[in-house]
Amino acid sequence: MKRLLLLPLILLTSCVNFLDEQPSGSLGLEDYYKTAEQIKAAVNGTYEGLSLPFIEDIGIAVSPAYSLEYITGYSYRPRPSGFEDDQFLRLVKMDAANSRLQAWWNATYYPVENCNSVIENVSITTLVDEATKQRYLGQAYFLRAWYYFQAVQLFGDIPLKLTTTKDPNDVKIRRSPKEAVYEQIVKDLVKAENSGLPWIDPTGHISLGAVKTLLSKVYITMAGYPMQKGITYYEKAYDKALEVINSRQFSLFDQYSDLRNHALQNTREHIFMWQRHPTLAESNIHGAYLPYPELPISIQPAYGGAMAPTQAFYDAYDNSDGRKQEQAFFYTKYPRYDKPADTVSFPAPYIFKFWDADAEKTGRSGANFPLIRYAEVLLLCAEAKAQLDGGTTTDAAAIDAWYTVRHRAFPAADKPASLSTDDVLKERYWELCFEFHTWYDMLRTRKAFDVANGRMTSLIGYKAPNHLRAFDNTDLQLPLPLAEVQKNPDLAL
Repeated sequence: MKRLLLLPLILLTSCVNFLDEQPSGSLGLEDYYKTAEQIKAAVNGTYEGLSLPFIEDIGIAVSPAYSLEYITGYSYRPRPSGFEDDQFLRLVKMDAANSRLQAWWNATYYPVENCNSVIENVSITTLVDEATKQRYLGQAYFLRAWYYFQAVQLFGDIPLKLTTTKDPNDVKIRRSPKEAVYEQIVKDLVKAENSGLPWIDPTGHISLGAVKTLLSKVYITMAGYPMQKGITYYEKAYDKALEVINSRQFSLFDQYSDLRNHALQNTREHIFMWQRHPTLAESNIHGAYLPYPELPISIQPAYGGAMAPTQAFYDAYDNSDGRKQEQAFFYTKYPRYDKPADTVSFPAPYIFKFWDADAEKTGRSGANFPLIRYAEVLLLCAEAKAQLDGGTTTDAAAIDAWYTVRHRAFPAADKPASLSTDDVLKERYWELCFEFHTWYDMLRTRKAFDVANGRMTSLIGYKAPNHLRAFDNTDLQLPLPLAEVQKNPDLAL
């Protein structure tokens, strides 16, 4: 019997219910898509894949998402780690049986199946008006592109599945070349771009701003490694980022603390976020990033230690950088929870960027997590134009974009007359740290930030602060999960 995989999901904003209904269990297709409410619930179900990398694994402060920061070598795990995380943390030989690989694989193909189901069934429905239908399809196309984009960057050639599973044999397919996957990602995003989505969506659904930003990021990735499509795609990335900038729908927050303000979620700088709720869809980020060994700075301080910046990365920030100031992106001390007149000092800096003031008191975090920020749009614009102009640009729009980000960190800084690609890349490390962008940047640029010397350098041959060895070519692609190859030997072909 045909089956529709719908994972349980509740996504809420601070004041608006993201879902009117929760899809749950497994329903036959003959029983689903029968009402407008079911269609809406199915569309909302396609967002569940955004949560899968963040699911807590066995252990304390353990989650597949952290592996993308561990592998960069700019963070460490204060809490003792197991051998699977150590393969990322220390850059030791990667075992294809590592469950983190399986988790990232599942975070692609489970939600892609949901997206395929929505696309197939909503395309032919007459239960909603045409404008609503197109917006629903736009969301599904965007999310299918999102999931495939994360997978192709991590694994390289992967199966490209664009229809629902109607027979068990349908899942045993061979990998498609990277180029075919990227072409499909672009096709899906162009469809989403033309689906009538609004520029902004305060409920947390996909917006036109999110679509155009992801297109810019896909184009700049295709311009770099491993596709190396070059100038034409840098130009596409630049043009698409400019469309977002020139829409004047987005702006940076005035203060870094605004990034953590619940009242400002899904607005201004926050173009697209992973939606959370303190009781129905809790976030594990606040608790997992608390200091370890535990310190009395939150009502439940015992579950931290997932990640902290290496001292070398922290020291790479200029001391006058606003992002390095206490309780901006990092903190080195905090008032004692049960005695706020006392200050608890830490032995090393920890990440404050995602601190949830409500969770400090309740122990449950409902803070959304940023997936696309306007700061990234500005830096994509600047990087693409610098690359387009041969590595250095005097383009006013590109310099203005970079300077907007830089000026928030250094209010007294003068605007430069020219800008290099390396200037922009370093700014990405500082501005977007620990938002799970850095490893993707390292892969597409084949560059790393040599934090000890304050310069960009070749990724291959660079030994990051927390690693046991330097990067080599074997690190540029994760192995396919062993269990998947055993189930489908065609993946090895």
